[in-house]
Amino acid sequence: MKLDIKYNTIESVAGPLVVVGKVKSAAYNEIVRIRLGSGEERLGQVLETSDQHAVVQVFGPTNGIDVKNTSVSFLGETFTVRASEDMLGRVFDGQGRPKDGSGMMLRGEKRDINGEPINPASRAMPSDFIETGISTIDGLNTLVRGQKLPLFSGSGLPHNELTAQITRQARVKGSNENFAVVFAGIGITYDDAGYFIGEFRKTGAMKRTVSFINLADDPSIERIITPRLALTTAEHLAYDRGMHVLVILNDMTNYAEALRELSSAREEVPGRRGYPGYMYTDFAGIYERAGILKGKKGSITQLNVVTMPSDDVTHPIPDLTGYITEGQMFLSRELFNKGIYPPVNPLGSLSRLMNSGIGKGKTREDHRGVADQLYGAYARAQDAKALSSIVGVEALSESDRRYLNFGNEFEGRFVMQGPYESRDIEQTLSIGWDLLSELPESELTRIKEEYVKKYYGKLGHNGEKR
Repeated sequence: MKLDIKYNTIESVAGPLVVVGKVKSAAYNEIVRIRLGSGEERLGQVLETSDQHAVVQVFGPTNGIDVKNTSVSFLGETFTVRASEDMLGRVFDGQGRPKDGSGMMLRGEKRDINGEPINPASRAMPSDFIETGISTIDGLNTLVRGQKLPLFSGSGLPHNELTAQITRQARVKGSNENFAVVFAGIGITYDDAGYFIGEFRKTGAMKRTVSFINLADDPSIERIITPRLALTTAEHLAYDRGMHVLVILNDMTNYAEALRELSSAREEVPGRRGYPGYMYTDFAGIYERAGILKGKKGSITQLNVVTMPSDDVTHPIPDLTGYITEGQMFLSRELFNKGIYPPVNPLGSLSRLMNSGIGKGKTREDHRGVADQLYGAYARAQDAKALSSIVGVEALSESDRRYLNFGNEFEGRFVMQGPYESRDIEQTLSIGWDLLSELPESELTRIKEEYVKKYYGKLGHNGEKR
């Protein structure tokens, strides 16, 4: 065991960083205890060591750190979390300390929050449908157990409401197996934190949820460890306890800003828009902790909120996220301004693993065809809308007017639903068939003929025969 040696050799303080000199031995990611002259203690973590120097990032403010009267102790261990099923129903802060008044965690295995690399050969292909109860997700951009799917949003859009709804309603269809949610609020406001915790408690989702809350006025550097605490907890629940875990990280943009702040304090050469050049690999270290392992019963599915600065999808944060993850859900400001909730834009959204989780025995045999036909019809409706803005509705052909009407009906009946309305996949597909039945049968070229004969014009939006 490493001796607890105190160093009174702080040489400089720069932003969230403290440089300690004359250090005999220090390891990367080692935890450090910083004791101020007033007796106050703060934690830190070693970022780099060289020539008897150690650079320490402080999890907290650096004001009050006096280079003469402050001591630093290297504890010989990395940042850990005591993970157990007792964490379900609990609320922790961004450093893993309880903030619900229920006391410290006494049981559970201490686990390094940085995790271990997953051997690609040990991964199993995701193939089980997760039903969120939201038509635009379940019907058109299906979430699959073990997938990582980001939610691209913008300032003022209802991504909080949508993630809370998914937390309440998500389940593995056709399974009675344990399902848990690990929620990480990264740099969120007091109001948002109160909203999420209130929603979890009010709807009963709290008992299956572990929450880590890093507030906007908490040290920004704390945001570096918050998602790792959440994922380490999820790995215990999934791979040790056999649970299906949905991890929601909200919001990865705040995480990236903390990463940029840390990089700037270290005086590293900046990359695009000032973000560090290693942001891609750092993101990958978080996103790639989702998946299914061969021989393990549980799974980890990630839903990551990314708020795009100025609604710019080419910004480095959403851009790099899109390269690593398996698709994206895109919230539309245009739909939001129309009063449509949830404003998920089908034409900007994609689930690359959708085909693995749908079809006969998983959702329904006609699912792929219905999704393709709805997508194609809505795309044509958008073309008709653009044309009508130039020549007027009266100048449109009868076919274009029909698709223009389809687009309005699609947004009002398929996309739009209540924040507490949960639709099963059969109801979602029935609404889709109800909309498609307003089009001529000859237009349904993306659905197999046998399914057209079975469902066309025969189901209302409640799944009942016409």
